[in-house]
Amino acid sequence: MADKAAQPATPLGVTAAAPIMGTRSLCGSTENRPIERLIRGLLATCGLLSVATTFAIVAVLIGETAGFFAEVSPVDFFTGTTWTPLFVPQSFGVLPLVVGTIQIAVFALLVSVPLGLASAIYLAMYAPPRVRAVVKPLLEVLAGIPTVVYGYFALTFITPTIIKNIWADVGVFNALSAGIAVGIMTIPMVSSLSEDALQAVPRSLRDGALALGATKYEVSTKVMVPAALSGIMASIILAFSRAIGETMIVVLAAGSTPKFTFNPLESIQTMTGFIVQISLGDTPRGTIEYKTLFAVGFTLFLLTLLMNVLSSWVTRRFREVYE
Repeated sequence: MADKAAQPATPLGVTAAAPIMGTRSLCGSTENRPIERLIRGLLATCGLLSVATTFAIVAVLIGETAGFFAEVSPVDFFTGTTWTPLFVPQSFGVLPLVVGTIQIAVFALLVSVPLGLASAIYLAMYAPPRVRAVVKPLLEVLAGIPTVVYGYFALTFITPTIIKNIWADVGVFNALSAGIAVGIMTIPMVSSLSEDALQAVPRSLRDGALALGATKYEVSTKVMVPAALSGIMASIILAFSRAIGETMIVVLAAGSTPKFTFNPLESIQTMTGFIVQISLGDTPRGTIEYKTLFAVGFTLFLLTLLMNVLSSWVTRRFREVYE
């Protein structure tokens, strides 16, 4: 009697169902379905194709660059301050191009970091949901504008309307104008990634700071930004890498004068600008002038790779893990 009383009651007319065993064997393993194997194979092929393409690009750069360094000393290339590979006498010092490229990227960060970070803090802390739903897509529209449009904007508006009102003797082509235009273009990258990093901070940190009497500004600058520092730093470094690789804006607005100068009001040439100049087809294939294209491209590749590695290190170094 005691055993019967311990059994659970079953509704009238309903028999207790035995546990279903071997469900996986009844349905069949998804690993063994032909369509699943086909999709997995296609995805693996796409991934391997991407890796193979990257290795092929690097192999071509290294091969052509080795041919260039067989004729030009690497020391002269990386330390020389005169770049005239298309003129006589020829000189292959790449520092004017490197300095011009970094100069453009630095001026771009001076524009994009304050504006982008301020926009991210506003969207994460101050903006109502309706305003955020409108403002964030509008900011990201800047990333969809063709870079050639930014170049003509710098050439026809930034230089004659803004810069010339401050420095009347500035030339039509200058590094400052190009840097401002590149900075405007990279605002969405800093803003979007920084805002995502701020949103990833646990809400309990913000609510706790507000409950202790802190203002929204204090919560933003002393709680949210330090907690999201790894994501913010990564967005800044990625924006720097994007500015280094920009082409059309600097070609149109900065000019094509490879000067070793730190004056932002002068015409300069960047590494991407020189690559465009050589790629026009006027340089015979196989000549030393043609090989400079790959040497400069390899230098640009190394600089961009360094920025990406730095971004990964910063992300790991300053990452905050919350339970």
